[in-house]
Amino acid sequence: MAAVCGPQARLMEQRAAAVAPGSAALRVPARAAPAAAAARQVAAPAAAPRRALRVAAAATTDAPPVQGTAHNNGGGTRVMIIGGDGYCGWATALHLSARGYAVCIVDNLVRRNYDLQLGLDTLTPIASAHDRVRKWGEVSGKHIDLQVGDICDWEFLSQAFTSFKPDAVVHFGEQRSAPYSMIDRQHAVYTQSNNVLGTINVLYAIKELNPDCHLVKLGTMGEYGTPNIDIEEGYITITHNGRTDTLPYPKQAGSFYHLSKVHDSHNMHFAARAWKLPITDLNQGVVYGVRTEETMADKALINRYDYDAIFGTALNRFVVQAAVGHPLTVYGKGGQTRGFLDIRDTVRCIQIAIDNPANKGEMRVFNQFTEMWSVNDLARIVTTEGSKLGLNVKTINIPNPRVEAEEHYYNAKNTKLQDLGLVPNLLGDAIVDSLLEFAIEYKDRVRPELIKPAVDWRKSPVTVATGTAAVVKQ
Repeated sequence: MAAVCGPQARLMEQRAAAVAPGSAALRVPARAAPAAAAARQVAAPAAAPRRALRVAAAATTDAPPVQGTAHNNGGGTRVMIIGGDGYCGWATALHLSARGYAVCIVDNLVRRNYDLQLGLDTLTPIASAHDRVRKWGEVSGKHIDLQVGDICDWEFLSQAFTSFKPDAVVHFGEQRSAPYSMIDRQHAVYTQSNNVLGTINVLYAIKELNPDCHLVKLGTMGEYGTPNIDIEEGYITITHNGRTDTLPYPKQAGSFYHLSKVHDSHNMHFAARAWKLPITDLNQGVVYGVRTEETMADKALINRYDYDAIFGTALNRFVVQAAVGHPLTVYGKGGQTRGFLDIRDTVRCIQIAIDNPANKGEMRVFNQFTEMWSVNDLARIVTTEGSKLGLNVKTINIPNPRVEAEEHYYNAKNTKLQDLGLVPNLLGDAIVDSLLEFAIEYKDRVRPELIKPAVDWRKSPVTVATGTAAVVKQ
C-alpha cells in the first residue's frame, strides 16, 4: 500500500490529534449501544472512517413545567448548545429550555471518556446524556434535542446545523482543563487541535449555513494572565508615538488550554471582520457550585461536580476537602487572585448574551465573573463556614505545580453583563453552607488519592503520562 503524503497526510495527523488521548482503548464493539458508539474512535490506517451518530433522545410529555422555573420568555429562540452534556453546558441547556428557548444539545460525550481514561469520577452520580434529556422531558414538559457527534467532524456538524437551524450557537464544546492540557505532549496537542479546529468548524458552519446566527463562545479570564495593569473587557485603547488605537487586550495565557482559548479569540476576531459574523466572547472566571433550579428538580438531572486536581476548580475542591477532613491544598503562597462566579450566574450570563446579540461584524468581549478572590481568601471562607458545621478544617501549602505568579496585582473590569441586567449571586455564608452540606451528603464517593495534583507544568513529558496524571507517585 502506497504511503500517504502531502495534504492528505497532514489532514490525517490533524484528525488523529483531535482524538482524546487514550480513547483507542475505550473502543466498543460494533454491536454496542449507539450511545457508547457515538464517541469518536481512533481508526487503524486501513479502516474505513466511522461517522458520528446523531441521536434525537428527548421525551415530550404532558407533565407541567417545574414550578418556578419556566418563565417562557425565550420566545422560541433556537439555541444550539455545543458541549451541552458538560458542567456549564448542562445547567445552561436546562435553564434556557425552562424559559421557552428551543434547545439542541450537540456533544460527543468525550468528557465522560476523560474520566474513564484517567480513573476519575464526579462527586455526584450523573445520569447518561440520553436519560438526562428524557427525564427533563418528563418533569418539565419541555423537549431538548440531543445530537451526539463531534464538531471536528465537518459532515456531522453541518448536518446538525442544517437540521436544527439555530438562531444562536453557545459553544462550550472544548477540553476545558489546564492541568489536562499539561499532562504530556499528547494531551497538549489534543487540547489545541480539538479546541481550535472545532471552533474554526463552527465559524465556517455559521458563515456557510446562517451568517445571521449569533455565536456565544465561552472563553476564559485565564487568557489575560496577571498583568500589572487593570484588565479591560477584551480591548484596550493605547496611545503610542502620538497615535491612538483600540486593540485586543494583550494575552499572557498560562497553559496550553488557555492558549487554545487565545487562538479561538484571534480566529473569531478575524471571522467577525472578514465574514461579518455576530460574535460574543465570554471570558469566564472560575465557576463554583452545582445547584440551579433546574438541575435540582430531580435526581436524574443533577449536574456533575469535579473535585479532583485535574478538573476540579479551587472552591469546589476546597469544599470537598473540608467535608472529608482532608487539609485544604493551597498551591504555593496562595496569593493567586482570580475572578469567580456561581454556576447560577453562568447560565444567566449566557441568556443575557443571547437576548442581547452582538451586531453583524462585531466581536464583543464580556468578562464573565462577579467577584475576585485569592486562593487564601477561599481557604479562609471555607474554614470559617466549615467550623459552623462542626468541621475541623485545616490548610496546608503545597508546592505549586503551575508556572504562575503567586503574589500579584489583579483588577479586572466586569461591568458589561451587569449593565445588561445581571444580578449576581455573591459568595456569601449561605452559598458556602449549601456547598458544604452537598459535599457532606456525597462524601462517601470521594477518593482522597485524587485530591493532590499529579500534573506538573515543568515536567510535562513527551512520553505518554495518562496512567500517572491523576494520582501523585508515592
